[in-house]
Amino acid sequence: MSYAIIYSSNTGNTAKLAECIKHILPSDKLIYFGAPADEAMQADILFVGSWTDKGTCSPEVAEFLNGLENKQIYLFGTAGFGDSSAYFDEIEKRMAQNIPSGNVLLGYYLCQGKMPQSVRTRYEAIAQTDPKKAQPMLDNFDRALSHPNQDDLEELKKSVCNLLKKICLA
Repeated sequence: MSYAIIYSSNTGNTAKLAECIKHILPSDKLIYFGAPADEAMQADILFVGSWTDKGTCSPEVAEFLNGLENKQIYLFGTAGFGDSSAYFDEIEKRMAQNIPSGNVLLGYYLCQGKMPQSVRTRYEAIAQTDPKKAQPMLDNFDRALSHPNQDDLEELKKSVCNLLKKICLA
């Protein structure tokens, strides 16, 4: 079964996940690796990744997903804010809304990713007028600096390997 890994990575976090997936799967079945492109459409399974933009996938990934027909899709990505499965589930639901009917969503994996310094600067400005609101955002920013970390990559590997077991049994 052939596959493609399609992703958009604003800060390198999602690219790190894409590379991890690439190293898990057999290289001889990979037909495309990179930004959303028509060449990826030839694959049997599409691993589609994105950074989180306003609670969903990036515009270029949304456009790519909207153009899919009769594909098997695994979503992956990173989000700077939040480090909870409930938050990631909500992002996945919004990302999946871009997938037209007739396609099959095989699974997904989302984890926290570090944010650019400009975000911390914005949070620090908020702290000047509303310290109670800003402190949780600053704490989250600092926690996110090490993500995606080795634990995140191991969880991604488990998720992809579980998917491979299901596909092989089907």
